[in-house]
Amino acid sequence: MARPTTKEDLIAASTENFEKLIKLLDSLTEEEKNGKFHFDLEKEKGAHWKRDQNIRDVLIHLYEWQVLLLNWVKNNQKGVAKDFLPDGYNWRNYGEMNLELWRKHQNTPYDEALEDLKDTHQKVMKLIDSFSNEELFSKGVFPWTGNNTLGAYIVSSTSSHYDWALKKIRKYLKSQK
Repeated sequence: MARPTTKEDLIAASTENFEKLIKLLDSLTEEEKNGKFHFDLEKEKGAHWKRDQNIRDVLIHLYEWQVLLLNWVKNNQKGVAKDFLPDGYNWRNYGEMNLELWRKHQNTPYDEALEDLKDTHQKVMKLIDSFSNEELFSKGVFPWTGNNTLGAYIVSSTSSHYDWALKKIRKYLKSQK
């Protein structure tokens, strides 16, 4: 599926990829849900291959990025100017933030991680619905989105992120065989 560029496509892609993710997770055994990832790290690029050790870590990553999105939008709509990333982080060092989020949830159970993600997914879908197509996908509508559209941030926190998670989990399952 192409990267969404309209509200209708964003809703469809986010819903479709989330449903695929939930369907995949529902098909797993308890052992698979809680199993440890074993990837050939020499072949994989990206810090997330070393960071995420299990499916719970992937779910928490999705959840935390949606929390970032929801807080960012809420604050800026209230007139409290906030960057998307928390203080101390930028697009050059956000990998450190991802590690901090990972550390924060090392005692979070799988079921709680899944419920947290389901909750933020519903909140983000409601957020999407509250904006017009123009507000989501026209540049310059909100000064706090900089050179991007609000929709681009939401795509990255939903449909694209779900696609990333699906690929990672499928790779894990394939490595189990």
